[in-house]
This record gives sequence, structure tokens and C-alpha cells, in this order.
Amino acid sequence: MSAHQNASQWTALDLAGQWRVTKATDDSLRTSVGLDTDDAEWPLIAVPGHWQSHSMFSDESGPLLYRKDFELKKPEDGERNFVVLDGLFYQGDVWLDGAYLGDPEGYFVPHAYDVTALADLDTGHVLAIGATCAPQRDKKAKRNITGVFQHWDCINPSFNPGGIWRGVRIERTGLVRIDALRVLCRDASEARANIRLTARLDSNGEAPIRILTFVDDKVVDEQEKSVALGLNILDWDIDIDDPALWWPWSLGPQNLTDIRIEVICDGQLSHSATRRTGLREVAVHDWIYSVNGERLFLKGANMAPTQAMLGQATTEELRRDVELARDAGLDLIRIHGHISRPELYDAADELGMLVWQDFPLQWGYARHIRKQAVRQAEEAVNLLGHHPSIIVWCAHNEPFTWDLGQGQPFDLKKFALPFIAGHQLPSWNKSVLDRWIKRAFEKADVTRPVIAHSGVLPHLPLLDGADTHFYFGWYHGNERDLPGLAAKLPSLVRFVSEFGAQAIPESADFIDAALWPDLDWKHLESEHGLQYSIFEQHVPPRAFASFEEWRLATQIYQSDVIKYHIETLRRLKYRPTGGFCMFLLNDAMPMVSWSVLDHQRVPKLAYTTLAEACRQVIITADRLPIAMHPGEEIRIAIHAVSDLRENLKDAVVCATLEVAGVPQVWRWEGDIPGDDCSLVGHITLTASFAEGPLVLDLTLECGEVVATNRYFSNVVART
Repeated sequence: MSAHQNASQWTALDLAGQWRVTKATDDSLRTSVGLDTDDAEWPLIAVPGHWQSHSMFSDESGPLLYRKDFELKKPEDGERNFVVLDGLFYQGDVWLDGAYLGDPEGYFVPHAYDVTALADLDTGHVLAIGATCAPQRDKKAKRNITGVFQHWDCINPSFNPGGIWRGVRIERTGLVRIDALRVLCRDASEARANIRLTARLDSNGEAPIRILTFVDDKVVDEQEKSVALGLNILDWDIDIDDPALWWPWSLGPQNLTDIRIEVICDGQLSHSATRRTGLREVAVHDWIYSVNGERLFLKGANMAPTQAMLGQATTEELRRDVELARDAGLDLIRIHGHISRPELYDAADELGMLVWQDFPLQWGYARHIRKQAVRQAEEAVNLLGHHPSIIVWCAHNEPFTWDLGQGQPFDLKKFALPFIAGHQLPSWNKSVLDRWIKRAFEKADVTRPVIAHSGVLPHLPLLDGADTHFYFGWYHGNERDLPGLAAKLPSLVRFVSEFGAQAIPESADFIDAALWPDLDWKHLESEHGLQYSIFEQHVPPRAFASFEEWRLATQIYQSDVIKYHIETLRRLKYRPTGGFCMFLLNDAMPMVSWSVLDHQRVPKLAYTTLAEACRQVIITADRLPIAMHPGEEIRIAIHAVSDLRENLKDAVVCATLEVAGVPQVWRWEGDIPGDDCSLVGHITLTASFAEGPLVLDLTLECGEVVATNRYFSNVVART
């Protein structure tokens, strides 16, 4: 049973549907939150949803005032009624029948308000919510903890996510309500699993209670407690013998376990809550992760919101994104700079997809958010901690003070100095804020590793640095530069969590291709993320006769960047690399971005390349130079990389070099170790004296396991 299904058990009235809405002016907030307001002329808007989905508010930045009239039976003796908001982008004010309830903040944080006394006065009510998601005009000191939704180069800068984006309901409970339930698997083995439970109980007075804990509908713990008026925090542990363990998809089955608690007050069931979890243990050492004692090399991708208007995404669309990641052979998705809907994490649990969960901090923030960020970090653990798929928390992505300006093109020279300073010099975001949030996660969740920030290079006093973001072939250097860096500074490739290149999507209705080559480049830069000056360096548009030819060339270039980066990192498996996350899996809206799946989930060429590079077994060679001269010799190494748990016995590897139509063949036989990268052998290639293409084909065969690869060069005469 999901948390949503459990919530519906206690729902007296679901308030999803059509609400009235208007701009929240001082006058409307003063006169239109009570019962006596005539809102018949106000526009209707869907809840859950985002206000920019409505044609009248498509360019609106808020605030807006929402109203909903409803009928509700009066509570009986021993009953309490609550207004529950599952998600409000980003903050607001709440009234029932004109009485002020509170000011929720935090887009993913559920909020509940006791309305028992108001519900007892009458059966007709009106709920009013003033919602605001203020534009973040100072991008170096943002005030909303909304991550990528309000500052990212993969979402239109004019987009505003504001609105009541998740459900609203009236919940009816007994005298004690479970305000939050945290379920964490502290350790797990085939013999025993230990679960830590933390319940935050809201009581309307002092009372003795009994708490029952169920595992898959069987009572495993019962205890007597006393609660006081208000919020009460209770912690306890349970042990589960002979547990059915949860595994990532490549290692084993995805066994899931329902943990339910019931609060008994005065002999009656007052409230219950269920969390579906998986029994597993996560560990990490030097960026090498293990689950249930089995290490694994993490092949991952950064995931954008399924839609920028996340509340509009269907359950099927959320699940499809996880399925597409698994279909590409990935083990890990990094929920990049945001917290998604619960259905996505349910899908990850069921499909065995591991999750790197970012806290929604992206680039620079104002100092005053620290207290709110710490509170929301704890709430993130309450909301998501039971999901076995989540194996790591990250407090902040790239804690640097970037400010592209509204719709301004990216200027690499402009950001070179801030980039270097951001890595090497202390800053409030990196040195203060991130440490506070990291400690908040560690205090709330002792079962998972926590990363203070992502994409920060080694600096004093942290000479190890963090995971790295390398954009060779896009922002810096040549796309062939990663192997050289890895050889010189291996510590920088322990976990590369961003790399890639932009490519033009197949779903390109937002581009008027008939104007080629004079596209509206400024519009594409300001509204759709295209980085024209960087395309000019790598795939210059004017070198192509048509838009279609250029689009194909950008996709081929992106494919090459992804293929060879992944091959390099997989050849360094565990020595020292623990994994990678390419950037980016999907688009959240019509964009020109680093994604391999566009906003309609039509794949670019790089999606197939990604899947090929992430197969369980691959055969690789040192990359051939772009060109060779006649008679030139090079010596290259052949490696086999296997993520299988067992050895491949008596495998056969062949390398076939074809120069000027004449093949040359090398052959090896032997065992390929499981979960390792092994050197197959070396070959010496000699370029022919005839100009033309040089093609190296590799094959690995062992029973049903077949891996192939191909590398190209050209023989050109010396000038």
C-alpha cells in the first residue's frame, strides 16, 4: 500500500477539481477569503495544477488567490478534522471560512491544519489559499527553495511553477493524528533487518496511547506511550528476521515490504499510516557504492522533472521516465536539482532503479534561507526516507553564484573567473549553507551517505573534492581530453556526475526550420536554451545546407561525446571510478539541451548510444586518432568490461582492422572476470600507404553474451 492509498483511507473529502481563482491583490486578500464573497465571475482552474497552465495566467508570476466551496458533515465526538495540502508552489496563506490557518512554505512539504472547531460550526465552508511563487530576480541570492524550477538552463527562464500542484483534502482522524512517519532501514542481511521508525504525532491533549507496528499485516511490535498536547516525537526500532531483501535490478529481485503503524486512543483506532519500503543496506567507500554488501559500478543519468509543470504529469509518464532509464541499461537516476512526485519513487522502488536525490538547491541563495532549508531537509527525509531506491542525498548542486541574466546567452569567457573562484574560494553557500544542510540530512537519516555539494573541485581544506562535472567537448577543451585528465589526475574521475553536449531534438516544432540558416537564434537562446556560440565551435550551423543535416550532425556529435566518456570511465571501473551520471536523460519542456530524450520522449541518436555503452558487457579499445599518416604505427589496448556477477568462461575476443579493404585479425581466448575491467591485450596498428578510412572492429563472444564495438580513423598523406 502506498502512502497515497493510506491517506485516502482517512480522507473525508477530496478537494481536487475546479477551483475559483483571481489575482491576489491587497483588496482581494482582505475581502475575498470568507464565506460571503461572490466569486461566480472568477475563472475556474484545475487543482492540482500550475497557474500558468491556464490561458488567462500563462504569463503570470503571481500571487493568486484560490477559493473552493464545499459541504462537510460536522465532526462527531472524538473526531478531528484537518485541511491537508500535499504540495504548494512555493508558499502561501490559508484560510477556512475567513479564519487564518497558517503560512505554508516548501513546494514538496505536506502541510496540515486542525480545523475541527471551524468544521463544528456549520456544514458549508470555503477554503481560500493565497499562493505565491515569487520570481527570483537576484539569481545570485535566490530566496525560494525551488531548485531547477526557477533557475536552470534547461527550463525557460520565463516559466513560473506556481500553484497548488498536489492534492488538497479534508482528513478526519481520532484525537491523535500521525503528522509524519519516517521509516529507515538501518541495516539488512539475509538473517535480519533493522528498521528505525520516527513518528510525529499531533494530539489534542494529554492522553495514553498504544502504538501497533505491522510488517505486511502482521503485528511485530506493541507499546504504550503518553502524549502531550501538540506535537510529540517518538522513535523506536523493529527487527525483521529472515527478510526478503530489496536489490537493484541488475543484482536481484525488488522485494517490497509494507510497514504500518496504528495509533490506538481510548480503545479506538485514532489514525494509521503505511509506508512501502525495501529491506536493504547501502554503503559507500571512496565513491564506490554497495547494496547489501555487493558493490556495483553505477551507470547513471541526471533526470529533469518529467514536466516543468510537474503537477500535470500523469502517473504513467512519471513511471515511463524510470522505465526509459532502465531500458538504457542505467542503474542510477539523479533527480537533478528537484524533488519529484511520490509516484516516480514508487516506480524506482518497483523497477530496481537506484536514485541519487538532490535537495532542490541550484547555484546561489540568500543567507536567510538557512533555517528554512534545514527544516525542509528533514521533511525530505520524512517524505522519501522509506524508499529503498534512494541511496544518497545531495544538499546542493554547484553552489556557485551564476547569473546568466533573464534569457541571456551563455558566455564562457564571462564565467571563467567566477567559475575558478567558486571552486577555490570560501563562500557562504558552499562553506556555510551546504554544511548546515548536510548535517540536517545526517541527523535525520543515519542510513545513507550525504554529499554536501556536487560539482566542486578539490580545494583547501577539502583536497579530495566532490564528484566532478566535466564538459570536455562542450564548455571546455576537446571531447577527446577526458582520458588524458584521468591519467594525470585520477582522483578527479572517481565519480563524474555531469558530462554531455547539446543536440537539436526531433520534436522541434518550436524551431522554424524554413528560415534556415537564418533561424531566430536570439529567441532560441533566450527561450529554449540553445547555446549558439558553443555550437559554432563544435558543430557550426552554417557548415550545413539544411536544418535537418545540422540537426543530425549535432546528434552525432552528442553521441560521440557520450559514448567515449562512458567507455573511458567504465575502463577505470573501481580503479578509481565508482560510476557516472551523464547529463541529461530527458527534457521537461521544449528545449535545445543536453538531453537524449526530448520533451515528447522521442529519442535522439545518443539514447541508443547510451544504451549500447551501458550494456552489461562491453569491449573497448583506446580511441584511434582522428587521422594517421601512411606507415604510422600506434599501440592500443583492448579491454573487456563486465558488470555481470559471474565470470565469462572461455570467451573469445577478436579485433579486425580493415585498411584499404585488407583485413588484419587478432584473436584472444580466456576468461573474463565478473564485475571488473580486464585487459585483453595490445595490438599495434600500422596505417597503410593508401589514403582512406581505417576501421577497427571488436567482438567479444561467450555463449549468449555478444559485445561489439567499432572505431574509425583516416589515413591522410603528410603535407
